[in-house]
Amino acid sequence: MNEPVFVIPLWADLTAVGLGGIQGALFASGFRGQRRLDMLGVAIIGIVVGMGGGLIRDLLLNVAPTTLQSNWYLLTATGAALFGMLLAGLFQRLNAVIVGLDALVIGLFGAFGTSKALVLGLPLVPAVFVGVCSAVGGGILRDMIMGLPVAIMHVGSLYAVAAGAGCLVLASAHELGVNIVAAAIIGIIVTAVIRLLAVIFDISLPEQRALYRRKVAVETSTIPIVKP
Repeated sequence: MNEPVFVIPLWADLTAVGLGGIQGALFASGFRGQRRLDMLGVAIIGIVVGMGGGLIRDLLLNVAPTTLQSNWYLLTATGAALFGMLLAGLFQRLNAVIVGLDALVIGLFGAFGTSKALVLGLPLVPAVFVGVCSAVGGGILRDMIMGLPVAIMHVGSLYAVAAGAGCLVLASAHELGVNIVAAAIIGIIVTAVIRLLAVIFDISLPEQRALYRRKVAVETSTIPIVKP
């Protein structure tokens, strides 16, 4: 019996890769001092963000990596990274653009990962897991390469939470009979909205806030108080 075939439209996949490449390059271009990168370094980070999510998704699903089956993926990621690098000076002053791209990229990769997993026959929970890994995979690889704390563990980031919520909504809608394309669109919107709200209103998990405040309290208690 042949396995079901699921093909993400090329234009949609390349859009996600391109936006990821731009976002990755903008992120890498913003570093100064010891962490600053040359043009090649910025381009590599953009390519990693653009292609990382798709590669992780297909590895988890044990299928041939789609991003390596066509010349267009690497060319798109490279071109997008160069584009982001050239316009970094402008976009760095428009932080809202970077945050918006970030939210959209997470939503796109999460939706594509979950959709592909569902169509290939995975149950709801594993499908959501694949989607979340796909959504945050490029960012994790980026931070690991640059020697930074992994972004999804930052206080208030809600990367994985936003991706998980969107992927869960997508998978649940599909289970209820909603067309996979319509469910994916809903999932992308949910992920992007949660991520943007988390940034705008500084929303974070209660456990994260508690741990952060406890850490600050411990650190400040060690500061000697000099009385006049």
